[in-house]
Amino acid sequence: MSSITTSVIESSQRRSMEQICDDLAWIALGIVAIIAGLTFQDYGLGWDDYTHAEYADLLLRMYGTGFKDTGALSFANLYMYGGGFDMAAALLNKLVPFELFETRRLLGAIVGIVGLAVTWRVGRRVGGPIAGLATLLLLALCPTFYGHMFMNPKDAPFAVAMIILVLGLVRLAQEYPKPSTHTVLIIGLGAGLSIGSRILGGLALIYALVGFLPLWIADVRTQGLREAAHRFAHVCYVLLPGLVLGYLVMGLIWPWSIIEIGNPFHAVTYFSHFFEKPWKEMFDGALVSVPDMPWSYLPTLFALQLPEILIGLAAAGVAGTMLALLRPGTAPKRRTVLLVLTLAATLPLVIAMVKRPALYNGIRHFIFVIPPLTVLGGVAFGWLIERLKTHGRGAQSVAAAVFVFGLTLPLTEMVRLHPYQYTHFNHIAGTVRAADARYMLDYWGLAFKQASDELQELLDERDEEAPKGRKWKVAVCGPQRPAQVALGQDFTIGWDSKGADFAMTLGEFYCKGLTAPVLVEIKRDDVVFARVYDIRGRNISDLLAIPAP
Repeated sequence: MSSITTSVIESSQRRSMEQICDDLAWIALGIVAIIAGLTFQDYGLGWDDYTHAEYADLLLRMYGTGFKDTGALSFANLYMYGGGFDMAAALLNKLVPFELFETRRLLGAIVGIVGLAVTWRVGRRVGGPIAGLATLLLLALCPTFYGHMFMNPKDAPFAVAMIILVLGLVRLAQEYPKPSTHTVLIIGLGAGLSIGSRILGGLALIYALVGFLPLWIADVRTQGLREAAHRFAHVCYVLLPGLVLGYLVMGLIWPWSIIEIGNPFHAVTYFSHFFEKPWKEMFDGALVSVPDMPWSYLPTLFALQLPEILIGLAAAGVAGTMLALLRPGTAPKRRTVLLVLTLAATLPLVIAMVKRPALYNGIRHFIFVIPPLTVLGGVAFGWLIERLKTHGRGAQSVAAAVFVFGLTLPLTEMVRLHPYQYTHFNHIAGTVRAADARYMLDYWGLAFKQASDELQELLDERDEEAPKGRKWKVAVCGPQRPAQVALGQDFTIGWDSKGADFAMTLGEFYCKGLTAPVLVEIKRDDVVFARVYDIRGRNISDLLAIPAP
């Protein structure tokens, strides 16, 4: 009777803890949604925003004309990417009372929150409710992911699509050899969205082929080769409707991919070679041409830009995967799940380190590995809490306190950097204050929005008007479109500083510090992100500190 009572109490406590963790996860998602809803208009435009909006117009025009206007199929090089996010933003803009680029920020926040929710569910499914909650907090308080979800129209939606596909693969491994209808649909949707966003989504095929090896090998050993092959064929057959769904989704958001059957392979060939005129970026204090970035580029920036707590727990998660693969008693399905997650988190980085493609703009092209990294970190934390149970609640409380402290570090930096969270460098790097001299920070020029707003406010306060017969002239060192959108129709934007009234410059290495009155200065943590100079009546020959590429 005593043992039954103890079992009932433990079961009740376990359900209570699961409910608490799930409730906290929903609360965390709600808090992120509220903050995003209150702040999405603070985020400026990046280099690519305007062009992506034009791509959306062309795609919608193509669909609206029944494929008679096919300008989208040859627009810049964007036809080799999907335009799902861009089209969704253009359509949403017809329904909400915001300007187009504010709508794009809002949709980015919505997509990012979906990514948070999906990543939470992956972590919970793999490691339980504590691991799920830890996973969610690690991702929500990752400044790089949080910052990009507002303003990155390619890489952030792609990251969300990939974690949806990873969720499908995890479910497939756990349900093998009888995947549910939901799993089939998730795999199809994730595959269509990911490959339809970037051809790099095809990496998931490698995750599946390699990741499922432990399960297939175990199946052959226990079921025999004939039965294992029959089970595998059955799974492939069941997945066919999902693959059809994926192909349709891919074609909808990336129409060029299905115009000719070989187009996705042409995209692989195109992106395997650098397609632009090379330029230089700051890395580790030196100017390096982007095709010549060292193999250490990605591991260095990941180590310096991700939160310390995430780095430590993710490393423990990868180590746990290795131990699980080597430990004889680990269930084959468990091995497959952990191997799929580890491949999703590390394989793209390993390939880039070996192949050494052109690398630039920090780690923005690789933020899709951050969600699986947080899952591994969350699972590692959940495992640690479970193991500490034998040492009492005191040991668990200490571990939880260390975890919370680790989260406060990136949280503090996110508040200080707002709305430039994507520029975050951790305390190992000395934060953005120390990193500014060695690495690029606001490479997308988001600070131009705040600089533009403050310039307009200053001119209004001074009651200054543009010279009669013309608009204000602003010379820009950085992306011109964001400045033009933020300043509006009363300003003319250009590269030439001759005859300009003001100079707007990013705080990056390629922009000169001018000898002229500073009207506006955008700073975070004593680091200059942008300046506006008054250059009226001054002979400023050039805004660039280095020759243009």
